[in-house]
Amino acid sequence: MMTMATTTASATPVPGTGPLSGKAALVTGGSRGIGAAIAVRLAADGAAVALTYQHRDDLAAEVVRQIERAGGRAWAVRADGADPEAVRASVAAAADRFGRLDVLVNNAGAGVVAPFEGIALDDVDRVLALNVRAPFLAAQAAAAHLTEGGRIISIGSCMAERAAFPGGSLYATSKAALGGLTKALARELGPRGITVNLVLPGPIDTDMNPADGAGAALQAQLTSLGTYGQPADVASMVAHLAGDGGRYVTGAALAVDGGFAA
Repeated sequence: MMTMATTTASATPVPGTGPLSGKAALVTGGSRGIGAAIAVRLAADGAAVALTYQHRDDLAAEVVRQIERAGGRAWAVRADGADPEAVRASVAAAADRFGRLDVLVNNAGAGVVAPFEGIALDDVDRVLALNVRAPFLAAQAAAAHLTEGGRIISIGSCMAERAAFPGGSLYATSKAALGGLTKALARELGPRGITVNLVLPGPIDTDMNPADGAGAALQAQLTSLGTYGQPADVASMVAHLAGDGGRYVTGAALAVDGGFAA
């Protein structure tokens, strides 16, 4: 199901001055954490930003307000990533809202950390639907709107590169699939001047994985820097790939993990 948020930005574009001025981006799962940081950063760089969310109207509306207060353009739309039609519709709605689509950021996802033998089939289906099928369908829908210079950027995980502790088999499987999707789409869309890349965050301080939470000390110790990263660190990499600096980078998996995979 896809519905419109109650708080939205003006549909009339306001001229921007940043490196993404005149561009339009869609960030899935953009109401909190890494997704919110990406939405705010792309808007700060001049892009008009649409963001999807599933449950929290208030959080999505606050991200929109934050962007608007800074002089940017934003719009929030509720879309269930487990619903294929909602995924496709959110891409079409974003392109229609801003009259174009230049950047797709596949950020929304889910995770289950549990012993392998005890993971239920419902959890397998849900995680694969959100972490694999939804990015595939969103990219498929976005490809109809992207032109030369377009960008598809997916948010993976360091756990796809290093299984440093038990319990992450399902999550790691789902995020590893994005690597194959990224490489294959880079080949398919490269002739059209569209780049496709994957960002692999390490331990990032969010409400889902707080730096002071249970197990956080172990995660920090597993990095080379010995610390958690911030959502803005991931957003900076996404902004680089979305901008002119990323024009010759495609099919790549770029770690923002403090050396977790080193």
